Amino acid sequence: MKRIPVLLLLTILLLTAAAGQRRLSVPVGGNSWITTHSGSGNETIDAKGWRNWSETDTVFSVYFYLAKPGSLVLSGVFGVPNGSSRVRFAIGGVAQSVTVAGAARETRIGEWKIARAGYVRVDVQGLSRTGTVFANVENLVISGTAVDDGAAFVRSNDGNYFYWGRRGPSVHLFYDTSKLGGEIEYFYNEVTVPAGNDVVGSYFAADGFGEGYFGFQVNSETERRVLFSVWSPFQTDDPSKIPADKKIVLVRKGRDVATGEFGNEGSGGQSFLRFGWKAGQTYRFLIKAAPLKNNFTNYTAWFYAPEEARWRLIASFSRPATNTYLKGLYSFLENFIPENGNVARRAFYGNQWARLRSGEWKPVTEASFSIDQTGKRNYRRDYAGGVENGRFFLKNCGFFDDSTPFQTPLSHPAAASPPKIDLGKLE
Repeated sequence: MKRIPVLLLLTILLLTAAAGQRRLSVPVGGNSWITTHSGSGNETIDAKGWRNWSETDTVFSVYFYLAKPGSLVLSGVFGVPNGSSRVRFAIGGVAQSVTVAGAARETRIGEWKIARAGYVRVDVQGLSRTGTVFANVENLVISGTAVDDGAAFVRSNDGNYFYWGRRGPSVHLFYDTSKLGGEIEYFYNEVTVPAGNDVVGSYFAADGFGEGYFGFQVNSETERRVLFSVWSPFQTDDPSKIPADKKIVLVRKGRDVATGEFGNEGSGGQSFLRFGWKAGQTYRFLIKAAPLKNNFTNYTAWFYAPEEARWRLIASFSRPATNTYLKGLYSFLENFIPENGNVARRAFYGNQWARLRSGEWKPVTEASFSIDQTGKRNYRRDYAGGVENGRFFLKNCGFFDDSTPFQTPLSHPAAASPPKIDLGKLE
């Protein structure tokens, strides 16, 4: 057997080791958050990166997913308008510092050992500066044996994905009603948001259907809403462009419910009730579809809060060019505030029932887990769904490592009996 020269063997080994490695640019405009802030500075994150970085107590945190352990070499593209700056980078409690100055160029920061596959958080903090700001930063550059094609982060702003990526992945439960044996007139669901998961910017949709959705949300530290929306059959993101004969018509609404139009993600009719729902409580949602003879379908939503112990009408909308009962039933969890896209939240969805036109209640016990394009593009991997204590759950954001594969089938046991609702006495 012919012996391979040592130099050639070393070259082969080096090329083999490097074959799976990549050198990737991580745009901070779509992959970072300000996680510590004194409130006195004007630091911001926009599509071009970090701006007005002047305070020493401000911490920018950058997140990316690595599919394998190994070495991580970190560099950054820094532009310092005047003077020089000393900046610290920390990963897993190990910090390294670098001095930067001058026009934007790449500077090597250091090397870290990554012990396992999963999300990496890089905390960046300014230590000292002689100029007006620490630096303008557009990208971090990652390389080393831990970096390969399995790395996940928002690669570019094409399609406005810095915005969508910072919002985080939306997660869904698509309910399987194919075996119920009839047309669905009502759909009932219960939602529980565990304590600490009522993060500002969260929308927990209970009763989604082919033409709209119904759930509740956290709008701010002081406001929460129960929200019910129906899309117009006319496709546009601008409600002012909907022709008169394609507009959603308000039939009636409940007390203290505000109504109007919405846009930006399709357009249509919207209603909401300001209601201070609480984490840890279980809330009930009921939706009804009633096709009319004039090729309209009425959709009506009711909400039950244990604090009030009664069903409350949210609204009833009539949708033109539509003749259907409830189809395409789903629930979802999304974050609509990009600045909170690094905070995890979850919810439980349980005791689902469908009432057929015949009047029979049927349990809905099977669902498929789904994600939006942010997850499908491998821009974010912090999405999950499953079954716990006899209920479905959804979880997103927060950069946790254990994601649930797209279209994972899920099921839970049926409850012993359907909900007790006197439908004739609903508003």
